Amino acid sequence: MTDKHDCDCGCLEEENIIVLVDEEGAEHEFQIIDTIEVDGERYAILLPTDEEDDEAIILKVGTDEQGNEVYYEIEDDEEWEKVADAWQEMIEEEEV
Repeated sequence: MTDKHDCDCGCLEEENIIVLVDEEGAEHEFQIIDTIEVDGERYAILLPTDEEDDEAIILKVGTDEQGNEVYYEIEDDEEWEKVADAWQEMIEEEEV
């Protein structure tokens, strides 16, 4: 059975692949490579499946009024840095 997530946030989730729709309506496919919790909030680390772009992005995970999972850009630079640092520490611990 495939785990699918279809919601108003513009994403379709199947296993560890999600499709996000940007402001212009273009679809972008990402692989969820990790999720972490920082200060009681959940964040997803996403890697574009497009072979031309190999830079991971971090999005905040929340829920909408219907209980569907949604992904938000992190607009606060301090919050983004804190999450990026926490993820980097996790990676370094796994390598040891």
